[in-house]
Amino acid sequence: MDALPEELSADRMQGYVDTAIEMAIQYGPQLILAILVLIIGLWIIGRVVKLINAALAKGDTDTTLAKFLGSLASVILKALLFISVASMVGIETTSFIAILGAAGLAVGLALQGSLSNFAGGVLILLFRPYKVGDFIDAQGVSGTVTEIQIFNTVINTPDNKRIIVPNGAISNGIITNFSAEQKRRVDFVFGIGYDDDIAKAKGILQRIFSEDDRIHKDPEPFVVVSELADSSVNFTCRVWVDASDYWGVYFDATENVKLVFDQENISIPYPQSDVHMHQTS
Repeated sequence: MDALPEELSADRMQGYVDTAIEMAIQYGPQLILAILVLIIGLWIIGRVVKLINAALAKGDTDTTLAKFLGSLASVILKALLFISVASMVGIETTSFIAILGAAGLAVGLALQGSLSNFAGGVLILLFRPYKVGDFIDAQGVSGTVTEIQIFNTVINTPDNKRIIVPNGAISNGIITNFSAEQKRRVDFVFGIGYDDDIAKAKGILQRIFSEDDRIHKDPEPFVVVSELADSSVNFTCRVWVDASDYWGVYFDATENVKLVFDQENISIPYPQSDVHMHQTS
């Protein structure tokens, strides 16, 4: 009676061994091939990511963006490789891909604003409407660009406030770049009284501009009488300077005109009203 269970146990073990051998013969080559594809695929992906990083570095791409794009490419390529390997060993990948697609759609909808800002950052880095160090006006904010990040642009205002502006909003709006050109035009309007000598005042203005070495001689300073206003004769003056000298010239010239006009007894009118009183009997 004891020999029968032993024979059944031996037959069962032999059946397991036979099944294992059959499965190894049937699936072994596929498994070995899948492992080889996985190893070679990971090696190729590593080389491709290195080439992408090298190309981005040569193209003067922002360091943060370059690392992000390299990491993104690595994740996408590895996901495709793993799906291919799973398919090779007989794993059904249709449902898996559908789940990934649904998850990607959900994440995309949740990060719609962030993706818009990311796309805006890529456009800014590609087309360069401004760069770090430029003084710009965008989205109602004026200041110097200190950083161009993946999703945001960091701007420092003249009074040293740090403002974070989304790249999506900047890339879709109007940008005024005050640092894009080497030269800028400084515009002034100065008024004198109706009793003052127009020719003398014009000569003084031309002399003040000619004595400032920061003001370009070509094109030469432009000084004309532009308006006969209610209480003043107005001069419009336009001079060209290096962009870095804009505010220095603007403030210095405004001060010098006041000082010299005072020395030469040329008045600078201010708004005033005359009140006439009529006595009735």
